[in-house]
Amino acid sequence: MSTLTDTLTRYYGYTTFRPGQEMIIQAIIDGRDALGIMPTGGGKSLCYQIPALEMKGVTLVISPLISLMKDQVDGLLSMGVKAGFLTSQLSLDEQNQTIRQAIAGDLNLLYVSPERLMNEYFLSRLKRMNVNLIAVDEAHCISQWGHDFRPSYQAIPEVRNHCSTYPPFAAFTATATQKVQEDIINKLQLEKPYHYTASFDRPNLTFSIVHPKKKNTKLTELLKDKESSIIYCNTRRNVERVHTHLNKKGFNAAYYHAGLTAEERNQNQEDFLYDKSPIIVATNAFGMGIDKSNVRRVIHYNMPLDMESYYQEAGRAGRDGAPSEAILFYSSQDIITNNLLIEQGNHPHAKDNLNTIISYCKTGRCLRKTILEYFDEYPSYQSCDNCSNCNGEAELVDVTESCQKILSCIYRMNQQYGMGLVADVLRGKETTRIKSLSFDELSTHGLMKNVSETEIKDIIALMVSEQFLQVGGDQYPILTFTEKSVELLHAKHKLYMIKQQKETVKAKQTFSEEYDEKLFEELRTLRKEIAAEIGKPPFVVFTDKALMSMASQMPRSPEEFLAVHGVGEAKLEKYGDAFIDLISSYAK
Repeated sequence: MSTLTDTLTRYYGYTTFRPGQEMIIQAIIDGRDALGIMPTGGGKSLCYQIPALEMKGVTLVISPLISLMKDQVDGLLSMGVKAGFLTSQLSLDEQNQTIRQAIAGDLNLLYVSPERLMNEYFLSRLKRMNVNLIAVDEAHCISQWGHDFRPSYQAIPEVRNHCSTYPPFAAFTATATQKVQEDIINKLQLEKPYHYTASFDRPNLTFSIVHPKKKNTKLTELLKDKESSIIYCNTRRNVERVHTHLNKKGFNAAYYHAGLTAEERNQNQEDFLYDKSPIIVATNAFGMGIDKSNVRRVIHYNMPLDMESYYQEAGRAGRDGAPSEAILFYSSQDIITNNLLIEQGNHPHAKDNLNTIISYCKTGRCLRKTILEYFDEYPSYQSCDNCSNCNGEAELVDVTESCQKILSCIYRMNQQYGMGLVADVLRGKETTRIKSLSFDELSTHGLMKNVSETEIKDIIALMVSEQFLQVGGDQYPILTFTEKSVELLHAKHKLYMIKQQKETVKAKQTFSEEYDEKLFEELRTLRKEIAAEIGKPPFVVFTDKALMSMASQMPRSPEEFLAVHGVGEAKLEKYGDAFIDLISSYAK
């Protein structure tokens, strides 16, 4: 066993590295700059934590969120690694004590925010530390093309000049196109970096597009109160509506958005991390760097604005490698709303980004393959057998003729009205408003009377996404023609739409071992009790995947327990007796 593998097993309880990890680690130890693009749950943090254990001195980790630092440090301390962090939430005495530890060589890792690098006092103390590596987490934030640009990241390149050791840089992120990767290298001034891009594939995730008639009804069907889940909404208002709905239905759910006070956000986040509230409803302000490994389900209640955001957020499910779900609710109203927001904004790439995610929602191809190809990865298979399209839950339907009817109706309504009224005219409604405008006399009135309002709106939304219609208007979204409209009207183009066969979402069981589910639940209860005693989130004690392995292998001795996935020497010493006793009693 190599020294690196020995360190991996001793601290982390794993016997083998994931693809790319060992090569990145070795490059860093050899003094090279490095760039690692690895999906969420792909083991990025281990790539700088092991060099920190192998080299003399302290590794400086630049991390974007206080919650992320705290979670990482809690996890490291539980494994017997010396780690600390500096945040504004610590007192000055606590901050100075941590800095003194780093200077004295009593820390393996020191976590700081990018804003800390603009603090002259900290920079003066940094010169006295033996810094062996500067690791940059969520490195896409430095890129002008990145989906979460953060100006304070611009201070990072200069920090190397404040270190007496001139240490190597290691930058990591989960999702980055080729353009963003090049931008990271340039902006961070990486010098001939060792560059590794892992497969973006997450085999344990089941990807699904769901087109529910009623989102809230579908949501309550999908959620199981014991399973940790994140529900993403596009507005604060939707977050609060969904949160209220779930609590009325008896679900224990927290919520999170930028409109809450810092205290409320921190409390709700803590409740989620500690499994006091297994479900959280949130805007995209929540989640970057949340190191919670046992999230079993991420549901996008509203369509996100781009593929990078979607995959980053979806990837927060199943970080422990156990079977999990990434579910996106698709609705015509989301498309219209997002298009209107883009029309009112000025982001140069927003339209293209939105059209990419809309295409994903309506494609008849394998969803996993579509995602991977966006990130320049081209799998050889046509079907992954683990997404809603490959599982036969959807079919592709030609809607060109329906599009022509809709265009004819919009034309006869003088391109001055929105989706709702257009649908009402096509379905032959005879409301007061329709009669007052004489739309009941149009040749298109009732032309689609046997088609549901939802389906008509879905087709209109598809036409907007494919730029055969556009949304305008200062106060109300009005449908108007584009340069391409006539081509569709004359059938020079064909449009296809995904129709769901069934509204079921079931994760494919990718955990390789059969395990005793009753024992697994008892182990989860024990984990939660221990976590409460030590004041840490349950996943810091053991991941769900580790508990599944215990419920499969039923270890009844320290040697057998150490062989379980995710059990290192420190965790055996801290928690081994309690878990071995429970398993032994259960086995009897």
